[in-house]
Amino acid sequence: MNNTKMIDRSGCPICKSSAFSKKFADENVHLDQLDRFAFASRKIPEYMHWQLWECQQCDLIYADPIPDRTTLVHEYEQADFSSSVQAKLASDTYASFLPSIQSLLPDLHGALDIGTGDGIFLEHLIRLGFDQIEGIEPSLAPIQAAKPEIQPLIRHGIFEKGAFSENQFSLVTCFQTIEHVDDPLGMCQEAYRILKSGGAIFLIGHNRRSLSARVLGKRSPIFDLEHLQLFSKQSISQLLIKSGFQVGWVKPIWNSYPVTYWIQLFPLPRWIKSKLMRIIGFFGGNRLILPLPAGNIAVVGYKK
Repeated sequence: MNNTKMIDRSGCPICKSSAFSKKFADENVHLDQLDRFAFASRKIPEYMHWQLWECQQCDLIYADPIPDRTTLVHEYEQADFSSSVQAKLASDTYASFLPSIQSLLPDLHGALDIGTGDGIFLEHLIRLGFDQIEGIEPSLAPIQAAKPEIQPLIRHGIFEKGAFSENQFSLVTCFQTIEHVDDPLGMCQEAYRILKSGGAIFLIGHNRRSLSARVLGKRSPIFDLEHLQLFSKQSISQLLIKSGFQVGWVKPIWNSYPVTYWIQLFPLPRWIKSKLMRIIGFFGGNRLILPLPAGNIAVVGYKK
């Protein structure tokens, strides 16, 4: 990222204004300390972030300026992938919400998973009876790690306007990705366009107002250079409403991960963290699954 081009966002990505914003934190990114996992999912946090602002109207924290889209696409494309176990556990959690969502859908024809990783969530969609399923993923490594029968369902690239047809899908999902996109409002508006009447968007993201975020402050792993915005219940609802959706519900979720992964996220010096992970892993900590309220929120919106 040494030749990163930064661009101004000109205010909050939801209300498109800087009139209600105040500075939240100065930039602390050190490009020379980044490695191939800097733009990978479920990595060891670097605790770096761009200059951050807080919108008093939308309750959103957002980065401004941010790397331009060409830089972001390149970094995500080249990012490494080593989190298949965590991806499987996360997809199990997210899939537990599907039965209540799908009962209100117009049909089960057409489902799109944005930021699908190795496509593990697509398997849940198949098992629940969805067809015409697609995933889209910017990183090559997780696609290459996907099961042979899932790989053909994954499109390499980013979610962009015009990539899919109007009224094509009954369900659009996007998990732990809404923080990463440079235009979350544009993404949700495009999701609205490609959904059928009565179709749903299902988002999961970090909650900046969660207990863990309040306790850890800027040492929380949610403050990361990958995260161009951080939501609360208020701001993620506003995002969907501004995009045309009727909000069905917003609720906190619990995530289940190995004990070693929870240690990986905790703000300790890296050498202490690595030693702890090795010791606890030796005693089976990488097999002990612990559910915790990690500070994530789920939201569902329906196309009116």
